[in-house]
Amino acid sequence: MMLYESLRKELRSKKYRMTAQREIVLKVFAESGERHLGAEDVYRKLVEKRYRISKATVYRTVELLSKLGFLRRLEFGEGIYRYELAAPDAETLHQHIVCKACGEVIEVDEKIVKDLVKNVESKTGYVINDYDIKFYGLCPKCQNRKSISRENRI
Repeated sequence: MMLYESLRKELRSKKYRMTAQREIVLKVFAESGERHLGAEDVYRKLVEKRYRISKATVYRTVELLSKLGFLRRLEFGEGIYRYELAAPDAETLHQHIVCKACGEVIEVDEKIVKDLVKNVESKTGYVINDYDIKFYGLCPKCQNRKSISRENRI
């Protein structure tokens, strides 16, 4: 909950009011076990908790919090956006693998990505201070489904 409190203070420092809507949307992200939520996911969670808030307000609030840097906007292809609480430091950045068939998203082991970044730095001479890498492919379940469907066609 420490991150949630620091985000609250920062919102106030940027001269934005902490409205009830902004607070509950931030709270959904802070309390969610799921790291990547779409605005629709946030809306559903709020409806489940019996909050009275319009879908349009949720979408506008998520966009504003993203624009202000409180949420990190992640594009997973074909206009699909999900969000997560913005990392307060680069040490908590993480990258993703997206299944092109079912849309499942998992995080890549940060050691793998850091090794890749070091390799790029050594080959180019650059000092990399920021990056955004997404890997796309087929998850094991979808690979299995594809091999089963190929077997059925033979």
